[in-house]
Amino acid sequence: MTTATRSRTILDPTSERTVAERQRLARPASLRGVTVGLLDISKPRGDVFLDRLEERLVGVGANVKRYRKPTFTKPAPVDLRHQISVECQVVIEALAD
Repeated sequence: MTTATRSRTILDPTSERTVAERQRLARPASLRGVTVGLLDISKPRGDVFLDRLEERLVGVGANVKRYRKPTFTKPAPVDLRHQISVECQVVIEALAD
């Protein structure tokens, strides 16, 4: 079985005026022992989704750290983004209503 390489366009919702080209980082082979950050953007029921996701991640051996934005209407504060970047190898952001 062969794996086809696909081109993907990722839209940044932060109102960029010019498109920033970014390379996607390689995914880890396994989540066992990897610290995964779960970012709740403060929308209703996002925590419910993240609770279930945390259970699944812990079940496969990941270490989970939880974070929460003060409001969903603005990007995460710089200090929170920095904290996540130094504490986690992988981040999942919850969007739910």
